[in-house]
Amino acid sequence: MQYKGEKKKPLPQIARELNVDAVMEGSVLRAGNHVRIATHMIHAPTDQSLMTETYEGDLADVLKMQREMAESITKKVRVKLTPEQQSRLHEAPKLDPEAYQAYLAATHIDLSGYRGIKKSQSYLEKAIEKDPNFASAYTGLARSYLLLAAQRWQSPREAFPSAKQAIRKALELDEKNCEAHAVLARISWQYDWDWQIAEKTYLQGLALCPNDLWLHYEYAIYSAVNGRIAEARAELAKTRELDPIQSEPLVGEAVISYHLRNYKSLVEIARASVAENPNDWLAHDWLGVGFEGSGQTLQAVREYQKAVELSQGDSDPTAQLAHAYAATGRKFEAQKILHEWLRQSETSYVSPYMIATVHASLGQKDKAFEYIERAYKERSPDLTYFLRADLRVDSLRSDPRFQDLMRRMNFPK
Repeated sequence: MQYKGEKKKPLPQIARELNVDAVMEGSVLRAGNHVRIATHMIHAPTDQSLMTETYEGDLADVLKMQREMAESITKKVRVKLTPEQQSRLHEAPKLDPEAYQAYLAATHIDLSGYRGIKKSQSYLEKAIEKDPNFASAYTGLARSYLLLAAQRWQSPREAFPSAKQAIRKALELDEKNCEAHAVLARISWQYDWDWQIAEKTYLQGLALCPNDLWLHYEYAIYSAVNGRIAEARAELAKTRELDPIQSEPLVGEAVISYHLRNYKSLVEIARASVAENPNDWLAHDWLGVGFEGSGQTLQAVREYQKAVELSQGDSDPTAQLAHAYAATGRKFEAQKILHEWLRQSETSYVSPYMIATVHASLGQKDKAFEYIERAYKERSPDLTYFLRADLRVDSLRSDPRFQDLMRRMNFPK
């Protein structure tokens, strides 16, 4: 989409940026439930046409049309498909047109905020209502629940069982759905703490879809959390190869540096992220962690404050800010954050792990472990993501209770 518009770049330049020899353009016309798709393949260096094809059909057969297009194009460019890929192209179930429209609406919503996720869920639920056999709609619904849990907008006890139910249905309908494998793998390590099943599921998904960008990125994050840095970097390299201009590798490199506790590298990556998008609260949060881990806590406070402001009070940068406040002698302000969360937790969900980090920052170890145990009982995804690298809980690491927790969560060694 970034190549559309009045300031469209010359085709050879687009091809160089994407590291491709040819570019496919297309248009879609719809009249009622009848669809016409026109495709045009162009040899980028010479700007010459390689192929022009038109496909027509009923909207209910849109998946079949897509797969006919894919098969036609692969034959034209002489790509050799595996038997698995060939059989996949010929599996084209009919779709209810209204279900497909609702699904497309759901996939084009900004999912960075609570309202966006809930709006997307409503469209996905409509798609499922119209077509109960629409596997991708169930996968999207499961993924939306994971986002709610990851952003701490819904408790793990509410979000993950709903995600598991949806993803089981998706795989029951389509066991070769690559995105469903990625979602199931994330549930396996973040909620079930079954790292072996997660590994197996990621590899199954990658075997089905070796060029799936999101699967490679997800596997990179999983590998980084596990301390398998070489594998994480190899997966990120694959995402760059598949899509040279996408920004996720920067995010992935930040995650790797975070889990390596390489704070100098984290500062460099986060500065680049902030320069690219000054309103990205996560980049400011990473920059704060990098500064604090490097001993520049006053600079960290400023970045955490910016992250809290931009995220409208996300609990992660807020907990980081409380930790930095405590480290710079501003314990009253850290205590104020804690008291506000304890008050909020009486009527709405607040991550017990984040509360635990503030207790730890204030030197209240027993209280910190009390809330970590609450996080354990609800199977908080914060534990699996943060526990190994989080500087906020460094004061707890030498305590036998911490090592016992790591053992109970089945962390790979």
